[in-house]
Amino acid sequence: MEKDVPRFDMTPLVMKALAADDRPYEKFETKGPKALSDTELVAILLRSGMAGRNSLDLARVLLSSGGLRGLQDATLEELRHVPGIGRVKSIVLKTAVELGRRMAQRRPPSPFEPITSPTDAAGHLVPLLSELDREEFHVLLLDARHRLIRIAQVSAGGLAAAVVFPRDVFRIALKANAAAIMLAHNHPSGDETPSKADIEATRVFTNIGRMMGINVLDHLIIANQRWVSMKKLGHL
Repeated sequence: MEKDVPRFDMTPLVMKALAADDRPYEKFETKGPKALSDTELVAILLRSGMAGRNSLDLARVLLSSGGLRGLQDATLEELRHVPGIGRVKSIVLKTAVELGRRMAQRRPPSPFEPITSPTDAAGHLVPLLSELDREEFHVLLLDARHRLIRIAQVSAGGLAAAVVFPRDVFRIALKANAAAIMLAHNHPSGDETPSKADIEATRVFTNIGRMMGINVLDHLIIANQRWVSMKKLGHL
């Protein structure tokens, strides 16, 4: 006698067949966006599915390999290889990703917020630098109590490097009347490991800051959502 095996209905659900509270649009209205899963939010962007597959099913497929990070990294061409994702849907998805990136970049830091650790600094820097496709060098300007005055971009380069002159960094620091600074740049390659040039630059900036009476507290390297502190690594 054949052993009973549980059988599951794999037929995709039609959106109208879902309970009202489980439909993304209705759930958004009644419970707010924070109550929605990543899949449900992507389903709203998609608006519709395809024959035999609703927008929720399509969103699950899109997020099945890499989640939101995979969606962010995917090109338009790669998205269009997913059945049900055409020209318009792929552009809508990448537009949403770009808007989120710009919002994170342009969020102003709280004035005179104290920076007491590399983690505090990373909270400002990761959204600002993590998703860039070119290298940028920034400096956090701090007062005598290590409260954040502002974050200033010093330079921007290409895929591999940004040229930074100490005079530019310390000119900005002096103009802001900063007592201390923290340096930061990103690695578009996604590898946060400091290069020999990074280590040497940190040493040079620290020595110049010491002579000028401006304390260089740290140098952070950002890569994707990861970061390293040169001070914690013993290079400062």
